[in-house]
Amino acid sequence: MSDKVFPSSKPAANGTATNATTTTPNNPPPATTNKSHLYNPTSRPPYRPQPHTRRHRSRSGRNICCCCCFWTILTILLLLLLAAIAGAALYILYRPHRPSFTITSLRIHRLNLTTSPDSSSSHLSTLFNLTIISKNPNSHISLDYEPFTVSALSDGNDVFLGNGTLPAFSLSKKNQTSFRNVVISGSNDLDVDAVNSLRSDLKKKKSENGSVMLKIEMDTKVKMKVGGLKTKKVGIRVTCDGIKGSIPKGKAPTVAVTAKSECKVDLRIKIWRWTF
Repeated sequence: MSDKVFPSSKPAANGTATNATTTTPNNPPPATTNKSHLYNPTSRPPYRPQPHTRRHRSRSGRNICCCCCFWTILTILLLLLLAAIAGAALYILYRPHRPSFTITSLRIHRLNLTTSPDSSSSHLSTLFNLTIISKNPNSHISLDYEPFTVSALSDGNDVFLGNGTLPAFSLSKKNQTSFRNVVISGSNDLDVDAVNSLRSDLKKKKSENGSVMLKIEMDTKVKMKVGGLKTKKVGIRVTCDGIKGSIPKGKAPTVAVTAKSECKVDLRIKIWRWTF
């Protein structure tokens, strides 16, 4: 039996003939590859860029955040401006003034400093009696004071001499009140530094003019009323210095000179400090 001859399944490109390939049952035709598809770039599918949706979303989100920040800052600035205008209007309308405190008299009944023979310990015993006047010069503001803590110190080295109290009270507009026989006493042991400071202060003042300088501090909290409005409680410290006194030699107390003493009022606030 003779072998059958089959022509090529596809003519050659560009009209050229190709050699016939002999196929037999035992020799199948080889697989053909389309080389023009592999090496011809024009036969590839065209590139179609996809829209960048994420970038547009991110840009829109940034725009929204910028707008929110802008309006938030603008609102805060407007509120601050309104608060400043309201504060200035209230200040012009009510004209607030600082409350005043005056120590009209101070008597020293006892001021004894004793030291052990071996100088290992020292003890201070004090007793003062004073009169305090408080005034409210404001015509539209009322003041409510909590109880006071009154302390006596040496004016120079700030050695603690004793303490006392004042009861709570209120002052209406253009009013004043006085406290008589306010007692300040102390009985405590002093360390070496406090003893040296107090002794140097006493010797210095006694050698100069025969007197000792004292300072009175009063700490409390105050609430202010303006019409129907009430403020929060604010810490206040009153410092009265420049008080001249002499150490009593017998049982009779000595009278201190308070005519030249000055009392300063300081509102003590944690975040900021405001003084009338």
